[in-house]
Amino acid sequence: MQIDLFIPCFIDQLYPNTAWNTIKILEKAGCTVNYNPNQTCCGQPSFNSGYWKETTELAKKFVKDFPSNNPIVSPSASCTGFIKNNYEKVIDIKDVDYSNALRVKRNVVELTDFLVNRLKITDFNAKFFHKVTYHDSCSALREYGIKNEPRILLSKVEGLELIEMKEAETCCGFGGTFSAKFKGISTAMVQQKVESALETGAEYIVGTESSCLMNIAGYINKNKLPIKVIHIADIISQF
Repeated sequence: MQIDLFIPCFIDQLYPNTAWNTIKILEKAGCTVNYNPNQTCCGQPSFNSGYWKETTELAKKFVKDFPSNNPIVSPSASCTGFIKNNYEKVIDIKDVDYSNALRVKRNVVELTDFLVNRLKITDFNAKFFHKVTYHDSCSALREYGIKNEPRILLSKVEGLELIEMKEAETCCGFGGTFSAKFKGISTAMVQQKVESALETGAEYIVGTESSCLMNIAGYINKNKLPIKVIHIADIISQF
């Protein structure tokens, strides 16, 4: 299967190994991966900050950067959820790019959703001999709608023990600019999240969103706590 790869800003700039591991997984699943190096931001940060005009420009560029009818696979439910739910809002129905926005909306898909529900592949013979707990990111759970898919993939990893934390669905406090504008509230939220993870005895907090993991890692590193974060693609790719 031919697929187009969309790598969000956080992964491109801060976690490039996650991008390479995503390619590794998709190729093992039998996909031919196409990557357009001209791709940039999907527009989510500007949209969430109220800059809809700027978001429209980014959205129109995005649909031009993905002109085919291939699945557009991304290791981020946050960005894919934003595209699915908001491109019709920022591109006018009378605009020539509106039909392209609908095409992209149909084609864009988060990585774990693509593997489990479209390819029907859940076992990559991955090995990861650690105890982990899973963080349900707000955007992944509520905007995109994934919950079981990451857990199904983790259940097939040899040596991995998944221990559910309490309030796994509670926000980590990132929320894009929320963590900068409301630092005190954000810090309290991420503290609660990390404490819940530590109570499980897990060695890693796993997620689908690098932005959330970055926020959680910042608190962990500042307080020198005995737990780490890892993107699910970095686990599944260990075969």
